[in-house]
Amino acid sequence: MLKRWQGLRAQLHPLAARLSQPSYRLQSYQEVEAAAKLGFALDVNRATVDDWLRLPGLSIRQAQGLVRLRQAGVQFHCLEDLAAALGTAPAQLTPLAAVLSFCYYEEHCGTLPTVSLNQATVSCLVRLPGVPAALAEAIVWERSHRGPYQDLADLQNRLGLPPDLVQSLMYYLRP
Repeated sequence: MLKRWQGLRAQLHPLAARLSQPSYRLQSYQEVEAAAKLGFALDVNRATVDDWLRLPGLSIRQAQGLVRLRQAGVQFHCLEDLAAALGTAPAQLTPLAAVLSFCYYEEHCGTLPTVSLNQATVSCLVRLPGVPAALAEAIVWERSHRGPYQDLADLQNRLGLPPDLVQSLMYYLRP
């Protein structure tokens, strides 16, 4: 039993290192299961084209279609919703279910759309409520010198932002 666990751990550890690379694409459904055990998840209602392309079996056209639907206000609540959007049977997506996270997001009452932390300019960021010019400049400077933000927690850690500020910004910013 111990040897089996050590063998499994050896298989999972290299995958964890590969998953930390944003461009890594899972190679098989077995890797999808292993990634799920490592805590990897894809939030279907926040996923970018690049996020979708990490999954085996999805084409760039399918990924772009899912993102366009999300940008148009469509939210996916279950595997069947994704299957309908892709024009496929839910059974074809079942092997991906272990890493798919179906979170629901209410649209914020404000009139500002969400912006990407990893693409927004200083002038775009200062238009967001609670973002002074100095913070916008710090966000862009940090991104350009240390690479893209993984998520809002990464932004908070790298800039030392207080939780209440991040809580208010989460309605406007996405990775």
